[in-house]
Amino acid sequence: MEYVGRVPAPPLDRFIDDIYCLTGVPDHRLMSVPPMPSAHLFLHLDGPVRLWDSDPSTPSAVFTDGWFMGVWTRRFLFEYPAHVRLLGVHFKPWGMAPFIDMPASELRDRWVPVDAVWQRSMDRMRDWVGEFTSAAEMLRVLEEELRSRLADAPARGLDLVQYTGGRLEVTHGTIPVGALAEAAGVSGNHLANLFKAHVGVTPKRVARIYRFARLMVSVDALGPVDWAELAQTAGYFDHAHFSREFKDFTGHTPTEYLALRRRFPVERRDPQDIGPMPAD
Repeated sequence: MEYVGRVPAPPLDRFIDDIYCLTGVPDHRLMSVPPMPSAHLFLHLDGPVRLWDSDPSTPSAVFTDGWFMGVWTRRFLFEYPAHVRLLGVHFKPWGMAPFIDMPASELRDRWVPVDAVWQRSMDRMRDWVGEFTSAAEMLRVLEEELRSRLADAPARGLDLVQYTGGRLEVTHGTIPVGALAEAAGVSGNHLANLFKAHVGVTPKRVARIYRFARLMVSVDALGPVDWAELAQTAGYFDHAHFSREFKDFTGHTPTEYLALRRRFPVERRDPQDIGPMPAD
């Protein structure tokens, strides 16, 4: 598949890592996605797409248009259609908050139709996307839509969440959350409540996900992998805890994961290639 993406212009870049267009025939239809430090908006123009929660008590869902996803704390699976034509937004963990009029906690570990968040908007967006064939034009219009929906003023506490979340991002989750709260002049409980409101999860959970994402990015399946060294570099100092979290987040042991990556090597390192892995 072809990925065309870019970081949007300010001020959107404060909240969004990239907007992108993905088109073509997927190499693998069924993909497993571990927790990653982002929330998502997908506009699928060649559906349907089916999604499964790794929690077996949650029913699968089918989307023919678009959906929002908050921060996920466990893995999920999705199935591409035979041909993909998709517009996507990778929000920073706190980045969806100024674009939606609902608590971020309501989107944690959930997928919700676009029209349930942006009421009666999907048909209009499909119409304007359908007018263009180039990825560049579709991304331009998507960026304009996002800019029009950005709140004029940040909600109470969002600036503090953005600042402390940014510290977690640049340190890959290794800075102690207590130190973040102390530096910000607030209690740990107050910071946790702000994160729950604007991210949907606590700062400790965000730190865990950033730490795990750093580990995943650092794995080079083409060469020998020293898991103990990679884990320590990423901030895991307890091997048993690392092994449990790795299995919980990916569904595989490190050895099984490495074998899968070597069986299906990633030739490029576009954002959609970091984390998701074939499940078929």
